[in-house]
Amino acid sequence: MRRALIPLLAFCLGLVGITGAAVFAVMPDKAPVGVPGVGGPFTLVDQDGRTVTERDFAGAPHLVFFGFTHCPDVCPTTLQQVSDVLAALGPKAAHMRVAFVTVDPERDDPASLKAYLSSFDPRITGLTGSPEQVAAAEKAYRAYARKVPAKDGDYTMEHTAIVYVMDAQNRFLGALDLSRPAADTAAQLAKKI
Repeated sequence: MRRALIPLLAFCLGLVGITGAAVFAVMPDKAPVGVPGVGGPFTLVDQDGRTVTERDFAGAPHLVFFGFTHCPDVCPTTLQQVSDVLAALGPKAAHMRVAFVTVDPERDDPASLKAYLSSFDPRITGLTGSPEQVAAAEKAYRAYARKVPAKDGDYTMEHTAIVYVMDAQNRFLGALDLSRPAADTAAQLAKKI
């Protein structure tokens, strides 16, 4: 009886081994990576007064940056760096657009956005809306913004200073690294898009 169990046990172990090998062979090399919850639906108004949604940016890779027109240094510097990167990308950036979403809808109406953005690459679209619409866009992109009173009775805005890189399906690819020269940043961005 023991002699009959040995071949049966060997057969069962062999079957388990073959099944395990077959399962291992059909598994993907890498486990799927989770998609970060950055980006999402928004409805805002551009610098020409047209209603714009996230769907208007779908179909081509794009960048998203939150800022405001009264920003003394970070926003104009970042927008100039983005303009330089677009120029360095050359034809690869032909269909690329940039959304500059205000975090200060009280002061940044379409006309002020249009005047402000005239100093930068024309592919940068200024977006504003009601405070609720802007807050919804900030939430979708996990951006931070807060009004900070100034001593003179005016105010400034603290805000996220990340340039979001989004693919043609409005999925977050990562943050644009602007700490390098424009040509280096453009080369890195070209690999993502």
